[in-house]
Amino acid sequence: MTRRHFIHSTFATLAAPAVANHHAGAKAEDLFDISLAQWSNHRALKKGEFTNMEWPEFTKRNFNILALEYVNQFFKDKAKDMKYLGELKKRVSDLGMSNVLIMVDGEGHLGAGSDAKRQKTIDNHKKWVEAAKFLGCHSIRVNSHGEGKTDDEKAANCVKGLGALATFAKDHNINVIVENHGGLSSNGAWMAKVLKDVNLDNCGALPDFGNFHGYDRYKGLTELMPYAKGVSAKSHDFDDKGNETKTDFLKALKIVMDHKYHGFVGVEYEGRKLSEIDGIKATKALLEKSRIALHSAK
Repeated sequence: MTRRHFIHSTFATLAAPAVANHHAGAKAEDLFDISLAQWSNHRALKKGEFTNMEWPEFTKRNFNILALEYVNQFFKDKAKDMKYLGELKKRVSDLGMSNVLIMVDGEGHLGAGSDAKRQKTIDNHKKWVEAAKFLGCHSIRVNSHGEGKTDDEKAANCVKGLGALATFAKDHNINVIVENHGGLSSNGAWMAKVLKDVNLDNCGALPDFGNFHGYDRYKGLTELMPYAKGVSAKSHDFDDKGNETKTDFLKALKIVMDHKYHGFVGVEYEGRKLSEIDGIKATKALLEKSRIALHSAK
């Protein structure tokens, strides 16, 4: 087995959001691994301080995080550029890192009200499914903002769009996962019912700690975790003890563990009081501290 094949095989196993086989000698690190959501560096990327291609090395050097969650807008025109994707994949492999998922925005509404608009959106997402497969990701993250006169009609349209895209993605061994990302998608009960109605193994959730706008985040997290194939640890501000001021990370992560999820938990810093670098470090430190506490309580 070559070194590159070994690395690919190892991280492919880690990236699968499966339940780990815990045993008496399990360590805190076995509870979950930590990835970095690229949006945490969106200001630096938009300013041109580094490129999407340079981001993996930047992430390893500054944070020692080895798992990457991309945002498509930072390589929007490269989804079908195999030379570019090949170079990105090689750099990640050479760094001993892994690609986890691609967050897809700006490709239309999967819950569009008309068949034609919905199909166009599905077709727009297919290139990202193929790019994710090539890069070794396990998922693409999509948005589920339904159109319709009633909440039920909006849900039905989302089920149609998600179901069709997930059916396409299944042939590529890629998951289609929905983030609570505003509107009805931030209603945990509504979003969970949509995923239940899709009823496909590769269509799930990416619960985000901080995006349950006007909805109890712990209730929403509990409702979405049965479908989770990723978790996003959103952070904004921290108190003098290093705790996030709006989300009790220990409480949130206990819910995650109670649902026997042991995949990646992504750092997603969106605050402004700390720099992006310091905010990412603070979020990672809080995840590590919470992970130790959860392990000690077992």
